[in-house]
Amino acid sequence: MVRSASGLPVGDWVFRNHKIIQTPDAGARGLKTLKPGALIEFCLMGMTRLIRFGALMAASFVAVVLPAFPADHTPPRVQPATDFAAVEVHADEKLAIAAEPYDTKDKMELFRVDYISHGVLPVRLIVTNDSNRPISLRDARILYVTAKGDRIQAADAEDVERLMTLKEKQGAKIPLPAPLPSVRMKPKASDKNIEQDFDTFEFQALVVEPHTTRAGFLFYDVSGLSHPLRGALLNLHTIKDADGRDLFYFEIPFDKYLKTKSSQMN
Repeated sequence: MVRSASGLPVGDWVFRNHKIIQTPDAGARGLKTLKPGALIEFCLMGMTRLIRFGALMAASFVAVVLPAFPADHTPPRVQPATDFAAVEVHADEKLAIAAEPYDTKDKMELFRVDYISHGVLPVRLIVTNDSNRPISLRDARILYVTAKGDRIQAADAEDVERLMTLKEKQGAKIPLPAPLPSVRMKPKASDKNIEQDFDTFEFQALVVEPHTTRAGFLFYDVSGLSHPLRGALLNLHTIKDADGRDLFYFEIPFDKYLKTKSSQMN
């Protein structure tokens, strides 16, 4: 870098003696002083460059640090029930049923609401019928059985809405210095998100056709359980064949899922 006799970079604007000055060349005597109007323009130019740099750094942080969330909430690809860890297979009836808990933050990204933080556990139910005749789930009972034997029925959208905390439903307050009143933030529109999630993800199949797999989610209130999956199972009964006869009940232990999850983490 070329410097003037005073040691300053040639042609650069610098701050000296409370003034913005410029060195036009290496042999110049004295320094040019920036006029007041140009001084304002100079400062604004510097601020603009600083803002652009900050915006660029923020964009880089978002792109590198923050995870990419799905643009839309689409149900997972349907796979045979035997592809999952927590599965029970009835070979004689050629029927397999699996249960996949959605119990992690990563899995919660699928939904519009973080159900786990509200004590609601989404469980994906996968039913594979490899027989030549349809089966009926119209009268089926699908219960979440805790380690203590308590039976929990699947919740509907209204049940989940009632589980939202009072603070979230009413909105938070922002305290301001006295005598100004606190500002109440707009309540979160969680009810609409829950209804949309149920419309998109809830298990709705009443019949599973021959050589077909149906899948969807059931939502269970496990808010009072410290370890809801440990020792728990999903019980399915009153499943009927094409002639209306009851098939043998299914009990799917969630410990199978936990064992696989543990082995993947190790």
